[in-house]
Amino acid sequence: MDGQEAGGAGQARHRGPAADGRRTLLAVCTGYFMVILDVTIINVAVPAVGRDLGASLTGIQWITDGYTLVFAGLLLTGGALGDRLGHRRVFCWGVGVFTVASGGCALAPGTGVLVAARLVEGLGAALIVPGSLALLQEAYPDPVARSRAFGLWGSMAGIAASAGPLLGGLLVSTAGWRWVFLINLPVGALCLALTLRHVAASPRQQARPLDVPAQCAVAAMVALLTAALNEAGRRGWSDPVVLAAAALAVAAAAAFAVRERLARTPVLPLRLLRSPSLSGGAAIGLLFNFAFYGMVFTASLDFQHQRGYSALGTGLALFPAVAMTMFASALSGRLARRTGHRPLVIVGMLVAALGLAGWAAAGTDPGYGLLVVPLMAAGFGTSFALTGATSTVMASAPTGYAGTASAFFNTTRQLGSAAGVALGGTLLATATDYGSGLRLSMAIGSAAYLAAAVLAALCVPPGAAAAQG
Repeated sequence: MDGQEAGGAGQARHRGPAADGRRTLLAVCTGYFMVILDVTIINVAVPAVGRDLGASLTGIQWITDGYTLVFAGLLLTGGALGDRLGHRRVFCWGVGVFTVASGGCALAPGTGVLVAARLVEGLGAALIVPGSLALLQEAYPDPVARSRAFGLWGSMAGIAASAGPLLGGLLVSTAGWRWVFLINLPVGALCLALTLRHVAASPRQQARPLDVPAQCAVAAMVALLTAALNEAGRRGWSDPVVLAAAALAVAAAAAFAVRERLARTPVLPLRLLRSPSLSGGAAIGLLFNFAFYGMVFTASLDFQHQRGYSALGTGLALFPAVAMTMFASALSGRLARRTGHRPLVIVGMLVAALGLAGWAAAGTDPGYGLLVVPLMAAGFGTSFALTGATSTVMASAPTGYAGTASAFFNTTRQLGSAAGVALGGTLLATATDYGSGLRLSMAIGSAAYLAAAVLAALCVPPGAAAAQG
């Protein structure tokens, strides 16, 4: 343990566990909010960026997608590094890298520099996210308190993703697009200060080697698959570029599987995947991210392109879903002690499925008033289930693999988000009319929520909150 980590551990011993947990939660949620916000806030800034920097269409696409590709592709690497070197240390590295890269984005004189800085931001995000859940697992040994913490952590994702267009529109229209990145500097500095001062040092598994070939294979697989899904939304599913990326992703997955069978210390041990609660919880995360972020994407397009809302107006229109995410996550964390996680995940997925089914059945051009309830139902149901799915995955992780389990869970969620956005874009582009494409997208999202409810009944253990620890 280095001097800095020893200092953090010493400070933690002089505080009560409740105070230590709250400070850890504040630090972790600050970093996680910053990471997820950057996924969506850029969308409303891209037109202004393109005009100011004279960016080509390809450059604009890389400004948007480069961050997501690196983020998704290196999540498992970030988790493995945290397990090996200590999650607090790797989390701090990630916050520092992300904050410096955000400054580079804000000061970028041209498209090339901005794209490069966005790629580095993605690296920082991949180091932050796996450690965030692992640090909460360490800070909250009590399973009930841990469920509440996971609930608040989960609410950050929905709030950040949905608030991105609102905050981005406000910043672009008042201060300019560079403030979309400059806002990360004080937030990152605050997060780093909170983590170094208040978060206890993490145990390390230094004897476990970092399997570089396996890490490269999984990074290539996730990045290629994410790229294929993103491009499918623009080019169509039969485009040669999409098919080539998908084929290469399959080849990288095969190489990863072979390497994992041969490795003494695999990155993602097969026994983890054989756990129904861990693999099932990850699949549930993929499905509800597919449905929720597909809904946010298609709803944003509908509000701006069909209804003529401004970027700020679109953010306000999506606000009911944002409000529900915070309320539902806090509520599910509190209810888990009485009910366990299984019924909460099932109920959440059914509520969200009914919401999107209601949107699909609302007609060709429903008024916004008819869409408020579906938006609230999707936001509520997704966040209501997220706490249980997160707790189920993390409780299934063996000792020393908390970062790996967190990274696996968040990787599947990122892939679900990319697939939902890609399919939504494809349906809107290829449908005979815009309204039918939008309704079909909502119907498919509803079906994904229903599939997640079935998986929850099969894979989430009964009394999950009480079983953790």
